[in-house]
Amino acid sequence: MSKKIVLGFSGGLDTSFCVKYFTEEFGYEVHSIIVNTGGFSNEELKQTEAHAYKLGVKTHTTVNAIKSYYDSIIKYLVFGNVLKNNTYPLSVSAERLVQALHIADHVKALDADAVAHGSTGAGNDQVRFDMVFHIEIPGVEIITPIRDLKLSREAEIEYLTSKGVEMNFAKAAYSINKGLWGTSVGGRETLNSKGLLPEEAWPTQVTKHNAEEVELQFENGELIGVNNKTFEHPSEAIQYLQTLAGPFGIGRDVHVGDTIIGIKGRVGFEAAAPMVILKAHHALEKHVLTKWQLQWKDTLAQFYGNWLHEGQILDPVMRDIEAYLEKSQRTVTGKVFIQLLPYRFQIIGIESKYDLMNSAFGKYGEMNTGFTGEDVRGFSKIFGNQTSIYHKVNGAAHEEG
Repeated sequence: MSKKIVLGFSGGLDTSFCVKYFTEEFGYEVHSIIVNTGGFSNEELKQTEAHAYKLGVKTHTTVNAIKSYYDSIIKYLVFGNVLKNNTYPLSVSAERLVQALHIADHVKALDADAVAHGSTGAGNDQVRFDMVFHIEIPGVEIITPIRDLKLSREAEIEYLTSKGVEMNFAKAAYSINKGLWGTSVGGRETLNSKGLLPEEAWPTQVTKHNAEEVELQFENGELIGVNNKTFEHPSEAIQYLQTLAGPFGIGRDVHVGDTIIGIKGRVGFEAAAPMVILKAHHALEKHVLTKWQLQWKDTLAQFYGNWLHEGQILDPVMRDIEAYLEKSQRTVTGKVFIQLLPYRFQIIGIESKYDLMNSAFGKYGEMNTGFTGEDVRGFSKIFGNQTSIYHKVNGAAHEEG
């Protein structure tokens, strides 16, 4: 009886090689699966399915994971205003984990003997996939021919051609990975420590040049409306906002970061909707949360983002942090007004019934109504009392030293 293997399939060169290699060299029964996290159109998914069957898979499964991707990960990235190294909204790293979990579920459903992915040995994805598989489907063999055979692109093309496979082997000048939470762009300019991506490299070209104002409606920290248009699910609001902000060229940048395997790397990305949402959400929070809520949320969110980036989505501490983040959003409700401009945007302001910047309690730099000048004098002495004692006790010693 042939070995039953589930393959995470994108339809590209690497996973196409895997299908042919498994079926032709070992006679494996290959079941391909593609997990759509917002990067594929319906037509592209149909083409990928047809390509998989043409290569020789036994079955092909398409999973629409857009909503579950938001519910399980993106929601918490918004709650935490997570930007890796204050720059990158974790576009690719977050979706890989959702893909790995769905692939693992498919392995369980089919009672497969092995699972495979097309990762190379040079990036983060191999660790993310392997780690999830080790935890979710322990004992199932993990097969990674591209990594294990150290295959070059040319070798893969030569093998597929010898097997009569016809597909577009032309290598695009830039590697593009599109998803709900942004698009990564890699090319020769990102391989070194210096270099900007040219205009033609960006998937979304700038076609809007006149300023536009948008209104975002948040409810308990989640985006539910854009410009008085409401949506059944926040993922739909994200996609709609992307159509408005993307043509301005907003959210473009190059991220420099540490990989899981210890090397540093650069990657370009465009994430118009994610960047606008994160900054708008943070602006609303600064009005409705206290300073210590903001402080502790930032501390936990930074850890959450870093641990997520390194593939640790299944660590129980992540559920604990998610519980805190969710509870912190109970008053993060209101409207945020943003001006969109070519290559940038700015927050105009917010409206919320929970706004703590309330004139009834005073106006910063002008008038206070909750206390007197004498109250402040006494408070200032008490607030600085311990520091004052320290300097009185240690002042002479410091001078002598």
